[in-house]
Amino acid sequence: MSTLQDAPPEARRLSLPVATLIGLLALAAALGVGHLVAGFVGYTASPFIAVANYVIDHSPTAIVKWAERTLGTWDKPVLKLGLAVVLVLFALLAGQLSRRTPRAGQVLVFALGAAGVAAVYVRSDLGQVSLLAPVAALVAGLMVFTWLHRIALPVDVVDERGFDRRKFLRAGVGVAAGSGIAAVVGQVAGTSSDAEDSRAAVGPLVPARTAPPLPADADFAKLGSPPFITPNADFYRIDTALVVPQLRTEDWRLKIHGMVDREVTFSYADIRSRPLVERRVTLTCVSNEVGGPLISNAAWIGVDLADLLDEAGVQPGAQQMFATSVDGWTCGTPANVALDRTRGAMLAIGMNGEPLPVEHGFPARIVIPGLYGYVSATKWVESLEFTRWDARQAYWLSRGWAEQAPIKTESRIDTPKGFAGVTAGKVRLTGTAWAQYTGIAKVEVRLDQGEWREATLSAEVSKDTWRMWWIELDVPKGTHQASVRATDQDGYTQTENRADPVPDGATGWHSVTLDAR
Repeated sequence: MSTLQDAPPEARRLSLPVATLIGLLALAAALGVGHLVAGFVGYTASPFIAVANYVIDHSPTAIVKWAERTLGTWDKPVLKLGLAVVLVLFALLAGQLSRRTPRAGQVLVFALGAAGVAAVYVRSDLGQVSLLAPVAALVAGLMVFTWLHRIALPVDVVDERGFDRRKFLRAGVGVAAGSGIAAVVGQVAGTSSDAEDSRAAVGPLVPARTAPPLPADADFAKLGSPPFITPNADFYRIDTALVVPQLRTEDWRLKIHGMVDREVTFSYADIRSRPLVERRVTLTCVSNEVGGPLISNAAWIGVDLADLLDEAGVQPGAQQMFATSVDGWTCGTPANVALDRTRGAMLAIGMNGEPLPVEHGFPARIVIPGLYGYVSATKWVESLEFTRWDARQAYWLSRGWAEQAPIKTESRIDTPKGFAGVTAGKVRLTGTAWAQYTGIAKVEVRLDQGEWREATLSAEVSKDTWRMWWIELDVPKGTHQASVRATDQDGYTQTENRADPVPDGATGWHSVTLDAR
């Protein structure tokens, strides 16, 4: 048999399928081992998840805005899919560049592994031990890539005629199976914190101060408006959590610190044992476009945030309440709003009569009426630090969004939907209006450029919640445009001028086109 010295260099080359398979198997090994180790040192330390979180944290505002507007709640699945495609392409490239020698592929595998290590290293919510996951992934990827390359192209074989296909296939199947098992074990270990079991064990949440009974005409759901209370399953969800944090009540703590007289820490049992209060509050996302769906209403159960802050003694000069979630997301709330007892800020542990759903912040979250969610609604909250605006910049503030974010007076048409075919004559329109912490006074609707007509409003439940409306219009045959505007209880009528959600919320009248036949 010819030796390496006797063989012409061009003869020693892997086939395209074999080189491709080596790259893909090395990727699978790296991800599987990384996911396995992450299951025991911190689930979000999995290299795939860490890199995806890094992309979320460092994406330009324009891209984030486009993703929320275009993809909605599909933004994270699309991100995962896109990242997976990129990794596969890198794996393919590593294999193709290594058909004669593994060196180029090893460099690419090392670069990918280093990116995973860096992504974990910069996470503020992960400790140093979490670096074991991406380091293990890097080592596994390099070892498998090098090992399979040696099996497929041994140094004492000239060309593929001496290639032991069975040995390579056995090794490949072993790597694939091992990688899959490792990923499954890591998934189970990393998501088995029994958050749902812990949530079920909380038991009934009975408020000492319940919200007033709902009037019969709190909504016009029978006419086409949304229900006054949004079911938990339908409540909008916008956050940066690629993986929903899994916390048990016994592991959760809330620390209040910074510019306070005394640092205090509360356990879930501390909060659960206090007299609970129930408040209905409508939450709105600042990314909501005119007429958009990113608004929902719930009955929240928890404790007055001001009571907790009083125990810490917030010092004069504190400008913001810098809240941090267990996944590292941060939120800056004006301190004066958080401290204002008339505002009704809450540390909520319940939602619509049951403990918070895991995806909505279990065990505890912040709920502050009248402010857009990015400055008022931290889920999975673990830290409240009082500081100055120039000392800390929260996640969205550092991306160009506004420091102060009061919810703007807005309204929308819910039925008929845009471009709906309707029967000419009397046409009923229903919709929703909101001006949290101010309250809605009036809603008006017009057809084309006609006169504004006042709609019938639902009963006002609270100035912190939305109000529904309905009206009947005479719609002749043809194509027409119906528009809506709201006036709040301060006398402000929403402007017709369209404004982008960045930096402090969208403005403009919502309109729908009607095709009357």
